Amino acid sequence: MKKAQLSGSLRANVGKKDAKALRNAGQVPCVLYGQGEQTHFSVRSVDVEKLIFSPDVYQVELDIDGTKKVAIIQDLDMHPVKDKPMHIDFLELSDDKPVKVQLPLLHTGAPIGVMNGGKLRQPYRKLRVIGLPGDLPESVTVEIGELRIGDSIRIADLNSDGLTFLEPANAVVLAVKMARGAVADDEEEGEGEAEGEEGAEGASEE
Repeated sequence: MKKAQLSGSLRANVGKKDAKALRNAGQVPCVLYGQGEQTHFSVRSVDVEKLIFSPDVYQVELDIDGTKKVAIIQDLDMHPVKDKPMHIDFLELSDDKPVKVQLPLLHTGAPIGVMNGGKLRQPYRKLRVIGLPGDLPESVTVEIGELRIGDSIRIADLNSDGLTFLEPANAVVLAVKMARGAVADDEEEGEGEAEGEEGAEGASEE
Protein backbone atom coordinates (compact mmCIF):
# COMPACT_ATOMS: atom_id res chain seq x y z
CA MET A 1 0.00 0.00 0.00
CA LYS A 2 1.22 3.49 -0.81
CA LYS A 3 2.39 5.70 2.04
CA ALA A 4 1.92 9.39 2.74
CA GLN A 5 2.81 11.78 5.52
CA LEU A 6 0.64 14.35 7.29
CA SER A 7 1.40 16.79 10.05
CA GLY A 8 -1.34 17.64 12.52
CA SER A 9 -1.94 19.76 15.60
CA LEU A 10 -3.80 18.74 18.73
CA ARG A 11 -7.12 20.51 19.24
CA ALA A 12 -7.34 22.56 22.43
CA ASN A 13 -11.14 22.48 22.34
CA VAL A 14 -13.60 20.06 20.79
CA GLY A 15 -16.93 21.44 19.67
CA LYS A 16 -18.87 22.91 16.76
CA LYS A 17 -17.60 26.44 17.37
CA ASP A 18 -13.97 25.31 17.46
CA ALA A 19 -14.47 23.10 14.38
CA LYS A 20 -15.94 26.01 12.44
CA ALA A 21 -13.01 28.24 13.37
CA LEU A 22 -10.58 25.56 12.20
CA ARG A 23 -12.32 25.24 8.82
CA ASN A 24 -12.30 29.01 8.37
CA ALA A 25 -8.54 28.87 8.94
CA GLY A 26 -8.03 26.22 6.26
CA GLN A 27 -7.83 23.29 8.69
CA VAL A 28 -9.86 20.07 8.84
CA PRO A 29 -10.97 18.66 12.22
CA CYS A 30 -9.92 15.01 12.63
CA VAL A 31 -10.08 12.16 15.11
CA LEU A 32 -7.70 9.21 15.47
CA TYR A 33 -9.03 6.02 17.08
CA GLY A 34 -8.53 2.27 17.10
CA GLN A 35 -5.72 1.81 19.63
CA GLY A 36 -6.79 3.16 23.00
CA GLU A 37 -8.01 6.70 23.58
CA GLN A 38 -9.21 8.91 20.76
CA THR A 39 -7.00 11.80 19.67
CA HIS A 40 -8.62 14.96 18.34
CA PHE A 41 -6.46 17.02 16.02
CA SER A 42 -6.51 19.02 12.80
CA VAL A 43 -4.60 18.97 9.51
CA ARG A 44 -4.26 21.44 6.69
CA SER A 45 -7.03 21.04 4.15
CA VAL A 46 -4.69 21.45 1.16
CA ASP A 47 -2.49 18.63 2.46
CA VAL A 48 -5.22 16.06 3.08
CA GLU A 49 -7.08 16.85 -0.15
CA LYS A 50 -4.17 15.34 -2.09
CA LEU A 51 -5.04 12.02 -0.45
CA ILE A 52 -8.83 12.00 -0.46
CA PHE A 53 -9.11 13.06 -4.11
CA SER A 54 -6.65 10.38 -5.23
CA PRO A 55 -7.85 6.99 -6.54
CA ASP A 56 -5.13 5.34 -4.43
CA VAL A 57 -5.41 4.16 -0.84
CA TYR A 58 -2.71 5.31 1.57
CA GLN A 59 -1.17 4.32 4.85
CA VAL A 60 -0.78 7.72 6.45
CA GLU A 61 2.14 8.46 8.74
CA LEU A 62 0.68 11.04 11.10
CA ASP A 63 2.87 13.42 13.08
CA ILE A 64 0.61 15.03 15.68
CA ASP A 65 2.67 17.57 17.59
CA GLY A 66 5.63 15.19 17.62
CA THR A 67 3.70 11.98 18.31
CA LYS A 68 3.84 9.63 15.32
CA LYS A 69 1.12 7.17 14.39
CA VAL A 70 0.29 5.10 11.31
CA ALA A 71 -3.33 5.15 10.17
CA ILE A 72 -5.73 5.01 7.25
CA ILE A 73 -8.65 7.27 6.43
CA GLN A 74 -11.67 5.33 7.64
CA ASP A 75 -14.44 7.87 7.06
CA LEU A 76 -14.85 11.47 5.98
CA ASP A 77 -17.57 14.09 5.74
CA MET A 78 -17.58 16.33 2.68
CA HIS A 79 -19.27 19.71 2.22
CA PRO A 80 -22.29 19.09 -0.04
CA VAL A 81 -21.62 22.16 -2.20
CA LYS A 82 -17.98 23.20 -1.88
CA ASP A 83 -16.63 19.61 -2.15
CA LYS A 84 -14.29 20.27 0.78
CA PRO A 85 -13.52 17.89 3.65
CA MET A 86 -15.44 18.81 6.80
CA HIS A 87 -14.25 16.07 9.16
CA ILE A 88 -12.01 13.01 8.85
CA ASP A 89 -11.83 9.81 10.92
CA PHE A 90 -8.45 8.08 10.97
CA LEU A 91 -8.10 4.45 12.09
CA GLU A 92 -4.77 3.71 13.77
CA LEU A 93 -3.09 0.58 12.42
CA SER A 94 -1.46 -2.29 14.27
CA ASP A 95 0.83 -4.79 12.51
CA ASP A 96 -1.03 -7.78 14.00
CA LYS A 97 -4.61 -6.50 13.67
CA PRO A 98 -6.53 -6.98 10.38
CA VAL A 99 -8.08 -3.87 8.88
CA LYS A 100 -10.89 -3.33 6.39
CA VAL A 101 -10.12 -1.12 3.36
CA GLN A 102 -11.27 -0.52 -0.19
CA LEU A 103 -8.59 -1.22 -2.79
CA PRO A 104 -8.66 0.02 -6.41
CA LEU A 105 -9.42 -2.68 -9.00
CA LEU A 106 -7.03 -2.40 -11.95
CA HIS A 107 -6.56 -4.59 -15.02
CA THR A 108 -3.79 -5.28 -17.51
CA GLY A 109 -3.78 -6.71 -21.02
CA ALA A 110 -5.98 -6.24 -24.09
CA PRO A 111 -8.88 -8.75 -24.05
CA ILE A 112 -9.33 -10.86 -27.18
CA GLY A 113 -13.07 -10.25 -26.96
CA VAL A 114 -12.63 -6.46 -26.98
CA MET A 115 -10.35 -6.63 -30.03
CA ASN A 116 -13.17 -8.54 -31.73
CA GLY A 117 -15.59 -5.73 -30.97
CA GLY A 118 -16.90 -6.76 -27.56
CA LYS A 119 -17.32 -4.32 -24.70
CA LEU A 120 -15.46 -4.53 -21.39
CA ARG A 121 -17.62 -4.08 -18.31
CA GLN A 122 -16.22 -3.28 -14.87
CA PRO A 123 -19.00 -3.05 -12.26
CA TYR A 124 -16.54 -2.47 -9.41
CA ARG A 125 -13.92 0.28 -9.26
CA LYS A 126 -12.89 -0.64 -5.72
CA LEU A 127 -13.12 -3.87 -3.75
CA ARG A 128 -13.63 -4.22 0.00
CA VAL A 129 -11.03 -6.42 1.63
CA ILE A 130 -9.74 -7.36 5.07
CA GLY A 131 -6.07 -8.03 5.73
CA LEU A 132 -3.10 -7.24 7.91
CA PRO A 133 -1.53 -3.85 7.13
CA GLY A 134 1.65 -5.52 5.85
CA ASP A 135 -0.33 -7.70 3.44
CA LEU A 136 -2.35 -4.94 1.83
CA PRO A 137 -1.25 -4.21 -1.77
CA GLU A 138 -1.65 -0.90 -3.58
CA SER A 139 -4.42 -2.40 -5.71
CA VAL A 140 -6.08 -5.61 -6.86
CA THR A 141 -4.67 -6.11 -10.37
CA VAL A 142 -6.16 -8.62 -12.81
CA GLU A 143 -4.76 -9.89 -16.13
CA ILE A 144 -7.60 -9.89 -18.69
CA GLY A 145 -5.81 -10.52 -22.00
CA GLU A 146 -7.40 -13.97 -22.45
CA LEU A 147 -11.00 -12.83 -21.93
CA ARG A 148 -13.24 -13.61 -24.89
CA ILE A 149 -16.77 -12.40 -25.58
CA GLY A 150 -18.98 -13.88 -22.89
CA ASP A 151 -16.11 -14.49 -20.44
CA SER A 152 -16.06 -12.96 -16.97
CA ILE A 153 -13.94 -12.80 -13.83
CA ARG A 154 -15.58 -13.17 -10.44
CA ILE A 155 -14.43 -12.49 -6.90
CA ALA A 156 -13.75 -16.21 -6.43
CA ASP A 157 -11.25 -16.09 -9.33
CA LEU A 158 -9.06 -13.40 -7.76
CA ASN A 159 -5.71 -14.01 -6.11
CA SER A 160 -6.41 -13.58 -2.40
CA ASP A 161 -2.97 -14.04 -0.79
CA GLY A 162 -3.35 -12.56 2.69
CA LEU A 163 -6.69 -10.94 1.81
CA THR A 164 -10.32 -11.74 2.47
CA PHE A 165 -12.72 -10.25 -0.05
CA LEU A 166 -15.97 -8.92 1.36
CA GLU A 167 -17.89 -8.87 -1.92
CA PRO A 168 -19.93 -12.02 -2.78
CA ALA A 169 -17.77 -14.81 -4.23
CA ASN A 170 -19.93 -15.00 -7.38
CA ALA A 171 -19.92 -11.22 -8.00
CA VAL A 172 -18.65 -10.37 -11.50
CA VAL A 173 -15.85 -7.78 -11.38
CA LEU A 174 -14.84 -7.79 -15.07
CA ALA A 175 -16.61 -9.16 -18.16
CA VAL A 176 -16.55 -8.88 -21.94
CA LYS A 177 -20.03 -8.53 -23.39
CA MET A 178 -21.26 -8.81 -26.96
CA ALA A 179 -21.69 -5.43 -28.66
CA ARG A 180 -23.29 -4.40 -31.96
CA GLY A 181 -20.93 -5.22 -34.83
CA ALA A 182 -18.79 -7.54 -32.72
CA VAL A 183 -17.35 -10.71 -34.23
CA ALA A 184 -17.87 -13.83 -32.14
CA ASP A 185 -14.49 -15.28 -31.12
CA ASP A 186 -15.37 -18.77 -32.37
CA GLU A 187 -16.52 -17.41 -35.74
CA GLU A 188 -13.24 -15.59 -36.25
CA GLU A 189 -11.28 -18.74 -35.40
CA GLY A 190 -13.47 -20.79 -37.77
CA GLU A 191 -12.80 -18.36 -40.63
CA GLY A 192 -9.08 -18.59 -40.02
CA GLU A 193 -9.20 -22.38 -40.10
CA ALA A 194 -11.24 -22.37 -43.33
CA GLU A 195 -8.78 -20.02 -45.01
CA GLY A 196 -5.93 -22.29 -43.94
CA GLU A 197 -7.70 -25.34 -45.41
CA GLU A 198 -8.33 -23.55 -48.73
CA GLY A 199 -4.71 -22.50 -48.91
CA ALA A 200 -3.59 -26.08 -48.27
CA GLU A 201 -5.89 -27.38 -51.04
CA GLY A 202 -4.55 -24.77 -53.46
CA ALA A 203 -1.00 -25.75 -52.67
CA SER A 204 -1.69 -29.47 -53.24
CA GLU A 205 -3.38 -28.75 -56.62
CA GLU A 206 -0.29 -26.91 -57.76
